[in-house]
Amino acid sequence: MTATETIGCVKAATKILGDKWTPQLLRFFVNEESVRFCQIQDLVEGINPRTLSARLDALEAEGIIEKVTAPEKSRCEYRLTKKGKELTPILRDMQNWSEQYA
Repeated sequence: MTATETIGCVKAATKILGDKWTPQLLRFFVNEESVRFCQIQDLVEGINPRTLSARLDALEAEGIIEKVTAPEKSRCEYRLTKKGKELTPILRDMQNWSEQYA
């Protein structure tokens, strides 16, 4: 892989993972099959509901998560897609790096 190709790949990953909130949001999906909006809002301290909604919409548009109707029919849940599950090693590496150096 050339340096130019590597830069392009990093840009693609950064487009998805490069903002303040997205990695924090995705970590909740790694251990849970599905997560509700209010659960995420409770777990991520300081996120504005509008920002959370925008991030979830962006992740859904990228094919990282999918929005499904919960069995109660009155609630929606979000879960990782296959593409999203493939981010798990990256998120774990970020966590390990942070634990070692942050």
